[in-house]
Amino acid sequence: MSDPIPSPAPFADFDTDEGPAVPILRPGDWLAAQREQSGLLARAAAATGRLDATLAAMNPDEQEGAHRRLALIEIESMLWAQGTPLQREEIGREMMDARAGTDLDAMRLARWGLRRLEGQASLGDLRGFLGLHRHEGPGLAEPLASRMVGRAFDEGAVEYLAGHAALEGIEPIARAPALRSAWRLAELSAPECLTEPACWTGRDMAEGCEALKFVPLGRGGRKVWVDGGPLAERMRRHLEAVLQGATEARRELKRISDWAERARQLTASIKGENPARVITVLAAHPLMTTAMVEAATGFSRDTAERLLARMHAMGVVREITGARRYRLWAAGS
Repeated sequence: MSDPIPSPAPFADFDTDEGPAVPILRPGDWLAAQREQSGLLARAAAATGRLDATLAAMNPDEQEGAHRRLALIEIESMLWAQGTPLQREEIGREMMDARAGTDLDAMRLARWGLRRLEGQASLGDLRGFLGLHRHEGPGLAEPLASRMVGRAFDEGAVEYLAGHAALEGIEPIARAPALRSAWRLAELSAPECLTEPACWTGRDMAEGCEALKFVPLGRGGRKVWVDGGPLAERMRRHLEAVLQGATEARRELKRISDWAERARQLTASIKGENPARVITVLAAHPLMTTAMVEAATGFSRDTAERLLARMHAMGVVREITGARRYRLWAAGS
């Protein structure tokens, strides 16, 4: 029977380029930084609340599609910030087994990240969240070779979760900068991987939300997922990213709603309810194959193909593969 894993104090040190080791998790200092940014915190919280309310007003199918849409945008931004750029359309195609012929390691990370942002796995089980099997020795394939394994990983996980508990007094949307630093300190991921801690903290920020599964930072996240400097500055930059990300996410959902209304007007001359059913399906799902449209609407394959082709010619829907077979459809711009 193995020895129990000790519970380390959540106040470890790390070395900086500017000087000697300094404490990373200082809840009092982070609380002070939060107080200094109280106005920005209120605006960021309000924007997050409006996004949560927008999602809560949707039916379950629409919510699922909205989360997938926002998660694709978020993962795209994370991978670009990490230096492994993939476009959201490529990621969406891969998730549907329409291979895009791109970086396989980056695509595996994208698939993992999408599942986590959509709510898979518990935040309290870091090994399960990261999809790891216990391994005590060398021989791991990249990109896991530079990650701690076995008991060392478990100790790091305990340390990280203890740090999270120590930050309980910080608002969920405001504690992510400290937690990103704590994640690096605990060496839970390879040094160059920012997507894993960004997904974990994105989920953690949504604590208390009714429908929102993660708080999106989008393009704003590129400024803060790898951050440094004084705590107050990091808090300010982070809350600005939350405000920007939540606002842009809600704007994207509004864009789709406006597209659906406009598309119904443009297709009003087509007899019957079939165009409206296609519009409803594509508004709820960021990418769909012809077969998926067929299944969701109850059309025959010929009817689905003809109607999608006609709506594409009208500029109502987009086809994003440029292929003759296994085409993928999306809401128009």
